[in-house]
Amino acid sequence: MPETTSWSGRRVLVTGAEGFIGSHLAEQLLAAGADVRALVHYNPFGRWGWLHDHAGDVEIMAGDVRDAERVAQAVGGVEVIFHLAALVGIPYSYEAPESYVQTNVIGTYNVLAAARRAEVSRYVQTSTSEVYGSALHVPIDEEHPLQPQSPYSASKIAADMLALSYHHSFELPVAVVRPFNTYGPRQSARAVIPAVLGQIYGGSPEIQVGATTPKRDFNFVTDTAKGFMAIAECDRAIGEVVNIGSGREIAIGDLIDLMISVSGRDVRAVRAPERIRPPGSEVDRLMCDNSRALEWAGWRPEVSLEEGLRRTAQWIEQNLSSVEARRYQV
Repeated sequence: MPETTSWSGRRVLVTGAEGFIGSHLAEQLLAAGADVRALVHYNPFGRWGWLHDHAGDVEIMAGDVRDAERVAQAVGGVEVIFHLAALVGIPYSYEAPESYVQTNVIGTYNVLAAARRAEVSRYVQTSTSEVYGSALHVPIDEEHPLQPQSPYSASKIAADMLALSYHHSFELPVAVVRPFNTYGPRQSARAVIPAVLGQIYGGSPEIQVGATTPKRDFNFVTDTAKGFMAIAECDRAIGEVVNIGSGREIAIGDLIDLMISVSGRDVRAVRAPERIRPPGSEVDRLMCDNSRALEWAGWRPEVSLEEGLRRTAQWIEQNLSSVEARRYQV
């Protein structure tokens, strides 16, 4: 079991901290006593996404990871970087692939270059289980081949390799965290769980769904955030990739049945063609081998899928208007 490092008073930068996972990570870091700076995507409305409840606790810097000078300003004076800022919607990557290269690859380069100049003590790169593509074996360990089955996954593979190259070439202390399907409160409606629960609590008698046969490994967002922190504290993870997932897979159709059961509503699912991925792009099966996270960093998931769905359903039911207002927020 690795030794626990105190976060109290440590200067930490979280890029993309206004988003779903980023905001939960910022909360966990604040609770642990860290001094958190957030690089959030500039918008003309002065809104900082899910950080609105923590605006007085977090140092917020508006900017764009594609802007190298602004990134350098954000990195200045910090010890640890959690790089989460990215374009993450898979369907949009079919429509605008260049934007994924600009944000996910060039943006990552800018953060890495600034981190190298600032000589930070740890840089945590956010990956995704989508880089594995359809499973060639399960559970999926970190040695599984990478298969770019969407422009999004291709951009994340490139970003991961670039981050690792900065470790090998310049000794930047990089660790790559590879989360499987994270879910929970605040997730945007582009994802299957909030999309289905939002329709259920919106009063629709029929919920529109995509493919129901693919299997996924769902991990509750607070567990994912704790995984980021555990890996940041783990010296053995430097220069390595570490999976974060529950180790349990479930077919999307069974997941939908479970969500309907949790809601207690009388609804039925209907297939919507616009929710189907292009041929050759669908990832059929993702199931995490999380043994490295346990052995190296002492991390294991704490929230079961059933309990996580109950918490998520409760949050969506209570905040449906807010969910709809942030429908397209990453």
